[in-house]
Amino acid sequence: MPELPDLTVYIENLTRRLRGKTLLKVRMKSPFLLRSVEPLISRTEGKEVLNIKRIGKYIVLEMQNHLFLVFHLMRAGRFQWKAPYAAIPGHIGLAAFDFQDGTLLVTEAGTRHRASLHVVEGEDSLEKFDSGGIEIFNTDIVSFQDALQRENHTLKRALTDQRIVAGIGNAYSDEILHRACLSPLKFTARLSRNEISRLFDACRSVLVEWIERLRENAGGTFPKKVTAFHDNMAVHGRFGKPCPVCGSPVQRIVYSENECNYCPSCQTGGRIFSDRALARILKVDWPKTLQELDDLAEKMKRNYRM
Repeated sequence: MPELPDLTVYIENLTRRLRGKTLLKVRMKSPFLLRSVEPLISRTEGKEVLNIKRIGKYIVLEMQNHLFLVFHLMRAGRFQWKAPYAAIPGHIGLAAFDFQDGTLLVTEAGTRHRASLHVVEGEDSLEKFDSGGIEIFNTDIVSFQDALQRENHTLKRALTDQRIVAGIGNAYSDEILHRACLSPLKFTARLSRNEISRLFDACRSVLVEWIERLRENAGGTFPKKVTAFHDNMAVHGRFGKPCPVCGSPVQRIVYSENECNYCPSCQTGGRIFSDRALARILKVDWPKTLQELDDLAEKMKRNYRM
């Protein structure tokens, strides 16, 4: 799912292409994309795009006459910029928004139909899309601490909860916690002042670095590869690979459709949390330290040779 760095680069490119331009025609292909009934989407045709902004993980196109197009790309939704009146792709195409000098396509890989578009009228109508999380670049450390410790959650949950911090998801929360040298399962109520300071700084530094990287990779166009996995990431998506700081193998916690990646040496004092999915496959109790993990690996090798 696109997170704050990806969305920032998208918004920069949308702004460069669309602000001040008139939306000539909307072509809807998928009945699953549009999630609102009133006002009719046809009312945005002939209207100028006044501004593009982000609310949490939503991208908002502000149109004339107080109309707004509110997009959520979810896991597999993407924007593409094509030649004027370009055809909507067969399997992945959802909609096309035609402008004089180009067409904005909305696509979604897969069959889950999670991407959404709402058409709303009036600034007040945008409030329902704001989950209330703080914007990390528009806050101070006191407000950051208040938001984190208002309720007691694990750091992984707190960073990915849009009611607490806006725009951060599974991928960049892993990177932030690794940078801050904090366990994903540490509870927010137990954070010291030093740990809160490290986490606040890590949020800003990691997000800034990745905005710059993605901006450079995009080269002035829409990102061609919006993914949660990048070669330069420290831990996210790098299960079993060496931590770039200490060399210890990156570990994971599997839950629902996601996994949390962390370095036990840098973040948890050497402790390894149970990988329940793999433990069930191997039919063993999951090791609690790197040494126990090495011992298990050696045992599995011996059994395999036999």
